[in-house]
Amino acid sequence: MRDTNSHTATVSRPLVWLFACAAALSVANVYYAQPLLDTLAQEFGMHPSSSGMVITATQAGCTLALLLVVPLGDMLNRRRLTLLQLGLLGISLAALACATSTAALLAGMLLVGLLGTAMTQGLIAYAASVAPSHERGRVVGTAQGGVVIGLLLARTLSGVVTDLAGWRAVYLLSAGLSLALLLLLWRMLPPPVAPARKLSYGALLASMFDLLKTHRVLRVRGVLALLLFAVFSIFWSALVFPLSAQGYSHAAVGAFGLVGVAGALGAARAGAMADRGRAQWTTGAALLLLLASWLPLAFAGSALWPLIAGIIALDLAGQAIHVTNQSLIFKHDSDAHSRLVACYMLFYAVGSGLGAIAATSVYALALWHGVCALGAAVSLMALVFWRLTLPSN
Repeated sequence: MRDTNSHTATVSRPLVWLFACAAALSVANVYYAQPLLDTLAQEFGMHPSSSGMVITATQAGCTLALLLVVPLGDMLNRRRLTLLQLGLLGISLAALACATSTAALLAGMLLVGLLGTAMTQGLIAYAASVAPSHERGRVVGTAQGGVVIGLLLARTLSGVVTDLAGWRAVYLLSAGLSLALLLLLWRMLPPPVAPARKLSYGALLASMFDLLKTHRVLRVRGVLALLLFAVFSIFWSALVFPLSAQGYSHAAVGAFGLVGVAGALGAARAGAMADRGRAQWTTGAALLLLLASWLPLAFAGSALWPLIAGIIALDLAGQAIHVTNQSLIFKHDSDAHSRLVACYMLFYAVGSGLGAIAATSVYALALWHGVCALGAAVSLMALVFWRLTLPSN
């Protein structure tokens, strides 16, 4: 528990790591299917060009979670809501593992996307709500580091488990992990901070528009998130093309994502810098690194080590900006943490979608160097936008 009136109050290290591990296991469910599309298409009789429906269903669940489910954390008891969502996620994973038709598969993916996203972002908001303001950046940064690791390791884990025991074993294993996590969270989650006022569900959703209108930091940091995740999506959506041309397998291409684990190591550090009042300094330095990362990335078609260096720089910069954004949005004690994270992540979703579309279109016209020019241009836009929106004081 925390004492919001005490500057010396703190969140225990085991609890912080519990939030990080729970977030990692939750977000991984959203990404397990990506390397399995060929296997799923073959088993369920889908044409390869239609297998993308699996990812579409998962992402539709993510969007519904952000719009309709994540905000519930500001209305209901966060502890009970988290445990209920995790229980339903475990059931959905088990049901997905037993799917025998395309309709059941897509429905299962939608539910897993919805509940996995609701759990992940709900845990970030929960961590922010129980942390005192003087260390909220560190706590949120560590939890966000768990999200990064879960996202990056999900593709590798699902590929390994599928090779050993088939794709259904991936979701059965995750269902078992969800049950174990449920018992751990039931024992360790602290009592949530009760909201100061109760809202109806309709008023809760409507208030998200009010937050966007009145919360300048949310708008500014949301636009930065849109541009940041557009940059991420530009890179990762197009990387497969130059690497495949060099003879890399899809598994090898996916393994490059593991390099990005370095970004998770910088997440908590960026949050701690924000706690000490260095949020703008951290943002500016990270945006410069984001822009500079495109120079080594431009050599992805001809050399390996510049690519690795560029990925590390890109991910370190991106995670520093992401965590700093969240630290500033959650800076003050608030009854709106869940709605704030939902609004913020909607900017992320828009940026990711636009980046993917732009990357594939530009690659068709100008190949990898065109993609790098696009990524650098969007990175520069983010840097200029940040500079123009700096507080005058």
